[in-house]
Amino acid sequence: MSATKDPEAARGRILSLRESLYRYFVGKNGIIDLMTIAAVAQEPMLIVGKPGTGKSEIILKFTEAMGLGGEDYFEYMLTEFSEPSEILGALDLSALKDGRFSRRVSGKLPMAKVAFLDEIFNSSSAILNVLLTILNERKYYDDGKPERAALRMLFAATNEIPDNHRMAALRDRFCIKVESREVWRGGVDGFSRLIDSGLKNEAWRQARLRPWQTGLATLEDFETAHTFLTEQMGRVDMDPLDDVEKSDRDRFMPREVQLVFLNLLETLAREHRVFISDRKVVKLYKLLRARAWLERNSEIKKEDLGLLACLGDTMEQLALLRQKVPQYLGLESANSHP
Repeated sequence: MSATKDPEAARGRILSLRESLYRYFVGKNGIIDLMTIAAVAQEPMLIVGKPGTGKSEIILKFTEAMGLGGEDYFEYMLTEFSEPSEILGALDLSALKDGRFSRRVSGKLPMAKVAFLDEIFNSSSAILNVLLTILNERKYYDDGKPERAALRMLFAATNEIPDNHRMAALRDRFCIKVESREVWRGGVDGFSRLIDSGLKNEAWRQARLRPWQTGLATLEDFETAHTFLTEQMGRVDMDPLDDVEKSDRDRFMPREVQLVFLNLLETLAREHRVFISDRKVVKLYKLLRARAWLERNSEIKKEDLGLLACLGDTMEQLALLRQKVPQYLGLESANSHP
C-alpha cells in the first residue's frame, strides 16, 4: 500500500493538520475538531453564530490548509435573490440552440469536491431542491438527466437557524451544528489572546501570507480515511466461536455504549423535543466512528457521545444541549464534547 493510500499515515497527517490549525484561532479548538470529524465522515456541517464570530474564517482556513484549488473547491454566499445558475452554472447557449437545457458546470458546485455555502438558509425553493438532491444522492440534473456530483464535504454557515417548516429538510441534513460564540467574553486571557491573534491575522492578510497552508494533509488524505472507514463499516465478519455475523457496530460499539447511545437519543427526543430521524441515527454512528478512529484508532467510548450536543435544530436547543448532554453522560464539564 502506497504512503498516500495508507489510512494510518493519512490519520497522522490529518491530526497534524488539526493541531496546526489550533494555533490560528482562539477558543475554536472544538469547532476545528468537529470539522475534522465531518470531513473524514463526509457529512455536512453547519456553523452558526453572530456576525464577526469567525464562522467564515475558520472554514476558509480549514479548506486552505488542505491546499484546495481549481474545480475541487467552490464557495458562495447565498442571498434571497440567488438563482440556481449561480451555484449550478449558467445555461450553455450553444446547447440551447440545439434544444438542450445543459449547464456550464465548470467551476461550480457540481464539480467541487469541497464546498462552503455562506448563509445557506437564504436558499430559494429552487436552490433548496438542488441542495437536497446533491446532499441526499450526490447527484444533480442536467438537461433532465441525473449526473454525478463530485461533492465530498460541505461546510455551511449562518447567522441564525430559521424555524420555518420550509427549511426542515435542510436542517435535518446537518447532524453537526455548532455555535461559534464570542471569545472576548471568556475572561482576560481570552480577551488578550483574541486581540493578539486578530492583529496577526490582519498582518498576514495584508502581506498575502497563509502560514496555515503547511501541506500537512491534503484532500486525498481525507478521502483515504473516508474510504478506509466506509469499507470497515460495510464489512460483516463471521464469529468462529458461535457462527454469528458480527457487524461494525458489534466490533466497534460495545453493548454498554450502545445502550447509553439509545437512552440519550430517547431522552433528547422526549425531554427536549429534538427531532432525530432514522437517517440521522445512521449518520451519527458514522460520525462517532470517525471520531473514535481519529482520536484513538479504536472502539467508540462513552465520551464520544458528546457529539450529540450538536443535534439541536435551533439556537436555543444548541445552547441547552451544550449543557445537558455532558451532564447526562457524566462528563466533567459542558466543554467535554468535541
